[in-house]
Amino acid sequence: MEMVNLSLTEAYALAYKVLRGNGFSEAHAAVVAKNVTHGERDGCASHGLWRLLGIVATLRKGKVSPDAEPVITDTAPAIVKVDAGGAFSLLAFERALPLLMEKARHSGIAALAINRCVHFSALFADVEPLTEAGLVALATTPSHAWVAPAGGTQPLFGTNPIAFGWPREEKPPFIFDMATSAAARGEIQLHQRAGKAVPEGWGIDGDGQATTDAQAILDGAMLTFGGHKGSALAAMVELLAGPLIGDMTSAESLAWDNGAGGLPYGGELILALDPVRFLGLDAPRHLARAEMLFAGMQRQGARLPGERRYHSRTRTIRDGVEIAHSLFKDISALVK
Repeated sequence: MEMVNLSLTEAYALAYKVLRGNGFSEAHAAVVAKNVTHGERDGCASHGLWRLLGIVATLRKGKVSPDAEPVITDTAPAIVKVDAGGAFSLLAFERALPLLMEKARHSGIAALAINRCVHFSALFADVEPLTEAGLVALATTPSHAWVAPAGGTQPLFGTNPIAFGWPREEKPPFIFDMATSAAARGEIQLHQRAGKAVPEGWGIDGDGQATTDAQAILDGAMLTFGGHKGSALAAMVELLAGPLIGDMTSAESLAWDNGAGGLPYGGELILALDPVRFLGLDAPRHLARAEMLFAGMQRQGARLPGERRYHSRTRTIRDGVEIAHSLFKDISALVK
């Protein structure tokens, strides 16, 4: 496959040009371009430059605002709410982040609810800034109803990712970001684009039969990981980042889309916890105990979640990123 090499600066410039050329405001274009560039940088192609195709398609279908200004509401001592106004979640998160951290420092725990946002990005991008500030973080969001519950055959849940972050002194944070589905939908779409079969267990066709055909799964239903365990976690995400914060479930998001094929619309919930407020002067000692846990994992040959992202980051900062020439052409064609 013919590939195109881009420096991270070139990748960002391409993304920013596409977004501005299609009508996104300077502020939205900057945060979205940064996000997809960082996805590519960290070896997460399913949330990298490829996402520009869906981002622009969602705009052209009238399913995302290109310029809405987030409205932040200080609703309670440990709660921040921000109305994204139908725009992508990223600018709302960036604008509300300082207040979330301030409240976490004061109360020991704080929550950020982002409402009326369109969401496409990997959640590790939302927990990493909190870990860099020494906070523990948890983030989750529903999506469109693409995933069947355990024992079912019809889509009801979203891919419903959960991300968790733990700060580490002078080391990359411990971060996992996982879909509660067996795979991220973007992974299946990339397989479909490449004409490749997906692994068994990722999804079922429209008749509820197991299949490795990516298109059949996209037309049928994805599956949760771990059977009923992943299904229960997916339901938890629906509740926490749906009714709890006054926003949509995945089924409601898909109904709102009404066949347009836009990206998911709804809410996101982010929690921030301050170890210092929990532990006081004992915080360094207990954080050191966490390092013993990580070391114990590694002694057995286990890979810490997120390690590959940081290894990829070191490499791509030096060498740039590679994307398929066909994808580069499709992205370049989006520029008006």
